[in-house]
Amino acid sequence: MSQRTMQIGVVMDPIETITPKKDSTLAMMLEASRRGATIHYLEQRDLRLVRGEAFGRSRIVSVKDSLDDWFEFGSSTDTPLAKLDVILMRKDPPFDMEYVYTTYILERAEQGGALVVNEPQSLRDMNEKAYTAWFADCSPVTLVTRSMADMKALLKEYRRIVVKPLDGMGGRSIFVVAEGDTNANVIFETLTDNGRRFAVAQVFIPEISSGDKRILLINGDPIPYALARIPSRDDNRGNLVMGAIGEGRELTERDRWICSRVGPVLKERGVIFAGIDVIGDYLTEINVTSPTGIRELDSKYGLNIAGTLFDAIEEALDGNRR
Repeated sequence: MSQRTMQIGVVMDPIETITPKKDSTLAMMLEASRRGATIHYLEQRDLRLVRGEAFGRSRIVSVKDSLDDWFEFGSSTDTPLAKLDVILMRKDPPFDMEYVYTTYILERAEQGGALVVNEPQSLRDMNEKAYTAWFADCSPVTLVTRSMADMKALLKEYRRIVVKPLDGMGGRSIFVVAEGDTNANVIFETLTDNGRRFAVAQVFIPEISSGDKRILLINGDPIPYALARIPSRDDNRGNLVMGAIGEGRELTERDRWICSRVGPVLKERGVIFAGIDVIGDYLTEINVTSPTGIRELDSKYGLNIAGTLFDAIEEALDGNRR
């Protein structure tokens, strides 16, 4: 690609609220900085459409790898988003209508020539929990329903299930329900809002005790190591923010097979960076919004995953300019 300075927009949650040691978005920004890019910092509130054109009130930001002084803002500018080379969409879920509206704005920027990572249409289409239905041969028995009766029937058949909302993240509102649990009805009522909202019920996978593996894929190809998030003794959830312990693992043959099923579809749909979750032998979630795990795997294995990601981004940019 040309030697001109790359202009990168990053749409994210407030940068002052992140945990630098673990934050994958910061890892990406640090890599962009190492490559001499100009980084335009944006939050959702900074985005707008004017006569069909996407704009952002951005601030130039410089970053460094520090635990207590990791960013500094420079000048502000009203930026036509299509003029940026790349836009990293790194806003965390919940995937609510505000998130959907944001993807509309980013899609206009994409149509104007910016490379949006990940493609806005795919962000809308690939719900983290529901999109596993496209890979049912890789996944445990999964039910997406509003019906509390359906959830009760699944529990009766399999005796232990996991139920969770469709739009959550970080282990919030995930319940393990066993047959005979007197709280089952109220859990089903709460998650479905008494039958007015879709929720997910999934057969419980006992191998969660050995960890919920996060596998990162770049352009459909997996990083060869997974971050296994092992639940604490007093919790069933394999989420680091809920107290799980992260442990590095080499990918198994089954992990690679799952990646070979999912990866090409993600690449075809313009998903350059994704994280899939695997428990035991089963795919449980496909994360395309703001996957994490970069810094933990970098630290454990001496990798530079953000570097690999930016190699893929620069290759995509070269392809767009030909």
